[in-house]
Amino acid sequence: MLDYRRADRLGDLIQREISDILQRRIRDPRIGFCTILRVNVSRDLRHAKVFVSIMGTEDQQKDTLAGLKSATGFIRREIGSRIMLRHTPEIVFRIDRSIDHSIRIAKLIKEGNEQDTI
Repeated sequence: MLDYRRADRLGDLIQREISDILQRRIRDPRIGFCTILRVNVSRDLRHAKVFVSIMGTEDQQKDTLAGLKSATGFIRREIGSRIMLRHTPEIVFRIDRSIDHSIRIAKLIKEGNEQDTI
C-alpha cells in the first residue's frame, strides 16, 4: 500500500515539474498547446507514463508528440536535477484522448436532447 502512495505522490510531483519545464524551458516549435493530465509511475519508480492532451489537428498532435519524444532526455535530466531520487524514471509520453471522447459524447447527448424536443 505504501508503494502505491509513494508512486502516486511522485507522479503528481513529476506532473507539476514537466508542466513547468514545458512552459519555461522547452523551445521546440513543434510542441503546441498541450496539457499534462496525469503521470502513472510504476511501483518500482523506474518508469513514468505521461498522459498529455494536445489541442489541434491530427498532424499538430503528431508533431507535438514527436517534439515531446525528442525532448524526453532533456526533460528527464531536468526532473533528475529538481527531484532528489536515486533513479530518475524513464519517461514515455502518451496522448490521452479522454477529453476528446468526453466532448464527442456531450455533443451526441446534446443532439439527442434537441431531437427529443422537436
